Amino acid sequence: MSKNTKKYSDKELESFKKIINEKIEKAKMDLDLLKSSYMNDSNNGTDDTSPTFKSFEEGSETMSKEANTQLALRQEKFIRDLKNALIRIENKTYGVCRVTGKLINKKRLKIVPHATLSIEAKNIQN
Repeated sequence: MSKNTKKYSDKELESFKKIINEKIEKAKMDLDLLKSSYMNDSNNGTDDTSPTFKSFEEGSETMSKEANTQLALRQEKFIRDLKNALIRIENKTYGVCRVTGKLINKKRLKIVPHATLSIEAKNIQN
């Protein structure tokens, strides 16, 4: 990073850190919910229903578990990305686009606090 690169102030970094920590806590709670839902093997009381319905329900349950597993994996990646953003805050490199070297817009960082690319760099990629 060149010496001319602007950086966010310590006060601004602290406010981003607060946002990120709040998002990590919420993401962890969401992850726990997802994990408990796909690990739930409780019987839904279909023992006395027709075999066709039971088979249909088991297929649906399998698809639901697979979907929840995928959501849980995405949530784990999101938490990891947020934790990496905290490391960038500690290194004082947070909010600097890794392609252009320019500051990422504050509004973007408030919405996507783990962003490492500015909108300009994102558009170049597409």
